[in-house]
Amino acid sequence: MKSRIIALVAMMVMAFTGSAFAGAIQVKGSTTVLPLMQKAAETFMKANPNVSISISGGGSSNGAKALIDGTTDIAMMSRDMKGGEIQKATDNGRKPVQFIVALDCIVPVVNPGNPVSRLSKAQLFGIYTGKITNWKDVGGDDSKIVVISRDTSSGTYDCWKSKVMKKDGKKHRVFPGALLQASNGAVAQAVSKNKKAIGYVGLAYLNKELKSVSVDGVSASVLTAKDGSYPISRGLNIYTPGEPSGEAKALLDYMMSPAGQKLAADTGFIPVK
Repeated sequence: MKSRIIALVAMMVMAFTGSAFAGAIQVKGSTTVLPLMQKAAETFMKANPNVSISISGGGSSNGAKALIDGTTDIAMMSRDMKGGEIQKATDNGRKPVQFIVALDCIVPVVNPGNPVSRLSKAQLFGIYTGKITNWKDVGGDDSKIVVISRDTSSGTYDCWKSKVMKKDGKKHRVFPGALLQASNGAVAQAVSKNKKAIGYVGLAYLNKELKSVSVDGVSASVLTAKDGSYPISRGLNIYTPGEPSGEAKALLDYMMSPAGQKLAADTGFIPVK
């Protein structure tokens, strides 16, 4: 049955792209977008065996840098490109074109053994600026809070900073005592092993070893992301240097097709179509 499904999806890709392609595609950037890109690339290459797709993470900022310096055909980014990045790319003859391939929520997570299940944005701000240091101050046990954050090259960090760490019109940095991790997976693993820890991950990284925490009384979900009621949601982006063509365009067209959008849902993200 599984082989039949794979074959059917491959036929859908072939039908959608119209013909087989040959060549190589370099994809770099966001670890949040990575699992969706890996699934899309796997299916696309089954239908187009002469296409080789090389994918690496490293964070949204690394994706932007690779697009600027010409070492990637597609940049995965879980944030929008900054004005300075767009200008540098444009100056290099690689004017970025943006495509939103899915929606996502950034979800605060704790260890399942932690009794805390809801926090306000104000409480999250206090925890991540180092002003709230004990779980008892937010309804938990009397124990020190171990704060885990993404590193500053991450688009997830950038979104967290914009939507949680903003007060009185100013964006605040996560305090120096936080433990910085290079990927969503690393954050998830660290929180799952420490009952005192708190972190934040994209929807696709939620699992039974983590407990999601509601924000201002709203839980992260497809519905709350789409209707805007969940306060920490975002678009997941693909950037190409100029209008995409050839194999890159075919891959992007597949990701935006019904079959590609189903992959986004299957990965744990929210389809845009």
